[in-house]
Amino acid sequence: MNSLFLIALIAATGPAAAADVVGQASVIDGDTIEIHGTRIRLFGIDAPESDQTCHDDDGKLYRCGQKAANELSAFIGAKTTSCTPQSADRYGRTAAVCSAGGVDIADWLVRGGLAFDWPQYSKGKYAAAQRDAERTGDGMGGGQWVVPWRYRECVRAGGKAASCSESAVPR
Repeated sequence: MNSLFLIALIAATGPAAAADVVGQASVIDGDTIEIHGTRIRLFGIDAPESDQTCHDDDGKLYRCGQKAANELSAFIGAKTTSCTPQSADRYGRTAAVCSAGGVDIADWLVRGGLAFDWPQYSKGKYAAAQRDAERTGDGMGGGQWVVPWRYRECVRAGGKAASCSESAVPR
């Protein structure tokens, strides 16, 4: 009788529930967390790299990648984080939609101007949040920056972090 109950329980929860990763998250950078040793890339967004700099709305230089990571760490705090895998990225990390305290973390980051909707992957899931950040001028929405994927292209082509960050387009 116990094995029938177990089979029914597995069938009721389905494979997606079994694959969810839940627990206390550690922040690796502005769009990557780790739960129970599993590295998770937040699905559909891209945050500045740790060494990337931006200009705020007054033109002052700041470490926008470091700010994104610090703000994410403060937001998650001791909340239980739940992640539903969507795919794997090119580095083998799990790409997942994650929430903390019932809030979609990626949406929170983009809406706060700490990360960008990455349409190539999100298919516009966070486009409204991106528009809100730009409209309100929150975070990077009010300054000058290089989107992280262009920044990485520049660095891979041999550019230095400072010069790749300085290719900022005024917004």
